[in-house]
Amino acid sequence: MDLFLQLTLSGLTTGAIYALVALGFVLIYKSSDVINFAQGELLLVGAYVTYFFIAQMGLNWPLGVFLALVVAVIIGVIIERLVLRPLIGEPIISVIMVTIGLASLMRAIVLAIWSPIPRSFPSFIPSGTVDIFGLMVSADRLWAIGLAVAMLAVFTIFFRRSPEGIAMRAVADDQQAALSMGISVQRIFAIAWSISAVTATIAGMLLANIVGVSGSISALGLRVFPVVILGGLDSIPGAIIGGIIIGLLEAWTGGYIGQGLNQVISFVVLILILMVRPYGLFGKEIIERV
Repeated sequence: MDLFLQLTLSGLTTGAIYALVALGFVLIYKSSDVINFAQGELLLVGAYVTYFFIAQMGLNWPLGVFLALVVAVIIGVIIERLVLRPLIGEPIISVIMVTIGLASLMRAIVLAIWSPIPRSFPSFIPSGTVDIFGLMVSADRLWAIGLAVAMLAVFTIFFRRSPEGIAMRAVADDQQAALSMGISVQRIFAIAWSISAVTATIAGMLLANIVGVSGSISALGLRVFPVVILGGLDSIPGAIIGGIIIGLLEAWTGGYIGQGLNQVISFVVLILILMVRPYGLFGKEIIERV
């Protein structure tokens, strides 16, 4: 029973981080129909920028995190304005290839500045252990879950209540109708990319606090792709639930079966969901008649 609870806690921590990264995937796809293969590299950039402000510049945590989020917003706007806006109207495969090239570019820049050597991340989450029903669990994982859930709640309220969030939902449903209502679609695209970069930066901070800072952080972008497909490419609740499911499956598989199967179980789920329900658990089913 103790092992099950430990694995479940670990899976929930991973799943919460997955959900934050998947949220960026979903936002960009909902608003612009673009699958962003550079999401993992946004995670990498966010982690290293935070490391730069906190560990190298010596700033305190609130200021360092704030500046890292500001940089994330700027990066999101630059990507949308300079890289993707000129591709409006081009074939979707061209846009996808550009995001893949963008991922390689960002990774190369990060490793050129900081080198591939893994570094310890300045801890901002309380360490130690907490006694839960007689089970000693790591406090940093509890804090990571709590922070991730809080951020997901903030973004959910933003999408449902704020004028910008409502405008983003309108653009996602019908761009032409949104334009006719006076909504700036290009502005919404920029907001979507900025929020995607912010969620990736927050997830990068949480992940780096647990495993340290290294180039391997960007691999999380590919590992999150099954989460997005499982939940549905256009579903924000699906990103959250899909992240929890995949995180728990990986933890349970690694703990009870092992042998590296936890590294591939998410892709097994990806194949199965594409065969049975290709639009995901909560995605919108599109039926085309010809």
